[in-house]
Amino acid sequence: MKQILLTSVTPPIAVCKYGCASCCAAPIAVFWLAGVVSIIYGFLGGPANLMGPSWNTIALGFALWAIAGVWAALTIRGADAEKCGAKKNPPLCKPFSVDDSDPFDEVKKAKN
Repeated sequence: MKQILLTSVTPPIAVCKYGCASCCAAPIAVFWLAGVVSIIYGFLGGPANLMGPSWNTIALGFALWAIAGVWAALTIRGADAEKCGAKKNPPLCKPFSVDDSDPFDEVKKAKN
């Protein structure tokens, strides 16, 4: 249930968490973000700068969001369990690590 909810709400995060096809996470994120921006822009009047919501722009946003969700679901479903087991964290979706080392210590070591 959690996987279905995450796939429908935030498809790129679902692909990173449940799928092993990290190459698909970026394009899915582009479609999803374009859909979110289109929905917000549609409620603000859209490209025609209407006084009310631009329903065509909102519909475009929901269509882009649906494309991202279906693409994420297909990517997760098509993930090969054997290959994904060996590769737990894809390099694209791995959390960033913070390097707290002091760069001046490395310079001092290089001089000695």
